[in-house]
Amino acid sequence: MYLITVCGVRNVRSRRATSGVFDKQVDRKPPRRRYGLNRAPEEAADEKMAAVTDLDLQAPALHAAGDRVISPGEMTGLQALERKQPTMPMGPGRVERRECEYIRHGTLTLIAHCDVAPGQVVAPSRGPTRTEEDFGAQIMRTVASAPKATRWHVVMDHWNMHQSASLVRLVAKDDKLQEDLGQKDKRGILQSRATRTALLSAPTHGMVCHYTPQHASGMNQSDMWFSMLVRKLLKRASCTSVEELQAQVLAFIEYFTATMAKPFKWTYGRKPLSV
Repeated sequence: MYLITVCGVRNVRSRRATSGVFDKQVDRKPPRRRYGLNRAPEEAADEKMAAVTDLDLQAPALHAAGDRVISPGEMTGLQALERKQPTMPMGPGRVERRECEYIRHGTLTLIAHCDVAPGQVVAPSRGPTRTEEDFGAQIMRTVASAPKATRWHVVMDHWNMHQSASLVRLVAKDDKLQEDLGQKDKRGILQSRATRTALLSAPTHGMVCHYTPQHASGMNQSDMWFSMLVRKLLKRASCTSVEELQAQVLAFIEYFTATMAKPFKWTYGRKPLSV
């Protein structure tokens, strides 16, 4: 058995060497793969994309008139990772070296709203969960941060929490609606996601929800800001606790607001985005 195993290893090595020579001779390459998505066309997807794009382009004018355009976003599972060894800074002829081993100290959920016109992050909240109640409380904090705003335009994706019964009740309470909202999954406005979305999207309310097309959540500007948070802070962060991670995130938001915040310039195909 021992001799057979050794011979087998030698044969495998020989075949690998021969195969490598053959690959170089014929310029053979490994098969390539690319992920894609085949989906049924969404009804009025182009119209929804145009509406969201136009709203973002109109955000500065709406802001001057007293309206606010915001993009809510949630980021879950932010890990408080402590590097086992300190990072070695870069120097002449030497790249930065970050320790690959780390200690886990828990996770954090961040809910933040991007104010589209100035490009700022409004009233961020952090905690262990992301529930309907958490999202509703964040909405109320954002509204309270600008009490003089006449109307709020909220750009969101189709996640179920963004079309929840709790959000419908908040909008109805803010507008002092007297009609019976019904009961979730049974009757009235709260009966289904479609009926709830119809009320939330109504342009007559003080808070109007605008939904991106399916698989187009990247149009939500809070996702762009979250990518900046990851690149500029989280990839290099080393935290000994969730509390330290919270402090670093809040410090970054304060620094971003003071020095970096500005409206995003939308591009598509290297040209200004317009529809």
